[in-house]
Amino acid sequence: MSIQSQTGQADTMRMLGLIGRDRPLFVADIEAQEARLRHLVGVSRFLVIGGAGSIGQAVTREIFRRCPRTLHIVDISENNMVELVRDLRSTLGYNGADFRTFAIDCGSREFRALMKADAGYDYVLNLSALKHVRSERDPFTLMRLIEVNILNTIATMRAARETGTRKYFCVSSDKAVKPANMMGASKRIMELFLMRESLELPVSMARFANVAFSDGSLLHGFNQRLAKNQPISAPDDVWRYFMTPREAGELCLMSCLLGGNRDIFFPKLGPALGLTRFSDIAARYLRTHGYEPHECATEDEARDSAADLIPKGRWPVYFFASDTTGEKDFEEFFTASENLDMERFEALGVIRNDAVFDAARLDRFLSGIRRIRVCDHRDKPEILALFDAMIPDFNHVETGRNLDNRM
Repeated sequence: MSIQSQTGQADTMRMLGLIGRDRPLFVADIEAQEARLRHLVGVSRFLVIGGAGSIGQAVTREIFRRCPRTLHIVDISENNMVELVRDLRSTLGYNGADFRTFAIDCGSREFRALMKADAGYDYVLNLSALKHVRSERDPFTLMRLIEVNILNTIATMRAARETGTRKYFCVSSDKAVKPANMMGASKRIMELFLMRESLELPVSMARFANVAFSDGSLLHGFNQRLAKNQPISAPDDVWRYFMTPREAGELCLMSCLLGGNRDIFFPKLGPALGLTRFSDIAARYLRTHGYEPHECATEDEARDSAADLIPKGRWPVYFFASDTTGEKDFEEFFTASENLDMERFEALGVIRNDAVFDAARLDRFLSGIRRIRVCDHRDKPEILALFDAMIPDFNHVETGRNLDNRM
């Protein structure tokens, strides 16, 4: 085993330990399907939209390591794209693939021109998303969430169809199941639109657990707080399932290449994918860095004590009860009414979907969004009414607090 492989394996085990697990999820499934995955990747052309985000980079690595004919990456983050290239070149090197990156917006004219400029792609994977619950705090950011998660998905899938793509993959979310926030609801609405689009182009999806230490996540924030000698804050009553970035990449790749039309892949629940609290991860994280967590009663106490405690090997933490808008009590990947295939894979479940959708309801939603977009005025209750009409059991509860009100 190379030094790079040993380092990567050690990093994976360290991350698994932080999230309360002792082994990767998909080893058996990847081993069983590796020959098929490697063949399909080796003869295919891929476009990854949002490929410089945390999950997008993980998917890109899984494709790149299997030597594709073509791998093109689109992302609006120029800096993250540069780091993605440096990371691939510094670990996997060069494999002869037509590997290129494009710092463009997937909703732009330049993207549509790119889709038509080359020989086309066999697989288009859309990892572009606004994923934070805090995106619903105001109508302006909320409209951006709708544009990215719904409108751009429809547009890129149609562009893929028009240029001869064989398969379209899109990342969804566990929060799309019985959504309690508008981010999750946007992903559920996206799924409904993709059911209609699937009549013209095969599509598959994946519903995720939390991806540990992904950009912008609370766990990623732990790294930032440590680097800046700032206290760590986390809820102590929120239990979540976590996946590593590599597991996220494997899940997406298997759904894209092995999923049937309208299949939604998800990680099976069970002892291998254990629930853990954010506060427990915070404590384990600090101890791996040589610090003992010191619980504070308030944010002010945590901030004020940092300069005194940290040099003594104690790190101030503030653990609190969650009270922000959109937090679900527990995570789930499917509903009782969905058709499940739990036998195809060892650690993956599959939701088998028929092309069931209400075309009139979809069209009314689009008309409502277009009406809002052409006006200068933005009204959150008007947008929420459109969500309620699309998802009759949408259980949105506004508490008046969002994550920007937290440390």
